[in-house]
Amino acid sequence: MAHRHLKFALTLLAGTLLASPALAQTEIRIMWYSDGNEGEVVADLLERFEAEHPEIDIVLDEVAYQTIQENLPVQLESGRGPDIARVTNLQTLNEHWLDLRPYLDDPAYWEENFGSFLDWMRPAGSDAIPGFVTQLTVTGPFINATLFQQAGVEVPEQGATWEEWIPALRQVAEATGVPIPLAMDRSGHRFSGPAISYGAQLIDDEGNPVVPDDGIRAMAENIVNWHQDGTMAQELWGGVSGTTYVGANQEFANAEVVMYFSGSWQIAQFANQIGDAFDWWAVPNPCGTAACTGMAGGAGLVGIAYTEHPEEVATVMEYLASEPVIREFTARTLFLPAHAGLAASGVDYVSDDPNVARALDVFLAEVGRLEPKAIAMQAYRFNSILYGAIITRLGQVVAGELTLDDALARMEVDIADQIAEASR
Repeated sequence: MAHRHLKFALTLLAGTLLASPALAQTEIRIMWYSDGNEGEVVADLLERFEAEHPEIDIVLDEVAYQTIQENLPVQLESGRGPDIARVTNLQTLNEHWLDLRPYLDDPAYWEENFGSFLDWMRPAGSDAIPGFVTQLTVTGPFINATLFQQAGVEVPEQGATWEEWIPALRQVAEATGVPIPLAMDRSGHRFSGPAISYGAQLIDDEGNPVVPDDGIRAMAENIVNWHQDGTMAQELWGGVSGTTYVGANQEFANAEVVMYFSGSWQIAQFANQIGDAFDWWAVPNPCGTAACTGMAGGAGLVGIAYTEHPEEVATVMEYLASEPVIREFTARTLFLPAHAGLAASGVDYVSDDPNVARALDVFLAEVGRLEPKAIAMQAYRFNSILYGAIITRLGQVVAGELTLDDALARMEVDIADQIAEASR
């Protein structure tokens, strides 16, 4: 875990004692994870904040994403935690978020600019303002376009199906000697976009889970078959258990993967890691039998209900959510804006990399192609239960521990039991 004490240290001149009284400061701890350069960017922005607010000392605790997913919920359940946290599990943990509304100078600004996403992080029917979405994300694939060129294989166009993409990926891998035709994040969220594309419902109109169904089965059969025929590498999904997340960022950056199915949050990391080593392109989501959709998502910065300093938390949050600050944050991190004002006016991104420009254009277009269910799932209270059950049981099939039929049956029981427990 990296800790950044952002307050500039005072130095004493040699032989001189400063007799001024100590400044009373309130310490605010922020738990933060990064996909790309956003930790560096937010640290820079917070240093400026501290220069204007000497009464607040910010400690930025930079942690791995797995810490956010696994350790933070345990802290919150025991009534502990940081003052502010950057999280993706916005809905399931919302009982632990601080309602900033009573402490904000201008709640209307938050409703106007973040209103579309506030339901992702607050209880149903509530008007609470727990925080703001730092960026909108869309799941989808990246390809190593240089490998396609070397193999002499045409890149499938928008509207191509998974059944058209897979032979092309295998052909490129075989022609270039690359070991992994397709890698997909080991994540129930990542799986769900393609599953919806095959007709999966996930939840009905009353919010009841519809897992498994024919769409879930169709995409699950694809995942199992792709592992069996070598399209996907066994170790990524079969090498861990439970809900453990595994990505293939490094493998893709090392040119060991033809297509990596992940999402828009990878853009800044790839711009830094890959540079001009090869052409990496974002491409539209492949189609199933019913749609061609990714999943909406995003990381949110939220206040924690157990803070002893809600007023100071609100002061920090108002600064970070202000239009000039979030504009700079978005431009420097290469994120899709989740702020209505920025979405309307556009963002001048800080990059001259053509791969970055192409990727941003592709993912912005994918936002408009999202199926309603792919957006609604972000506000569903039990979304993490569904995602966790899907990836846990499907991982057991990949590892050879269960048949697909058994996994789907247990998936349904897991979801029912966990929702019942969470609803007590």
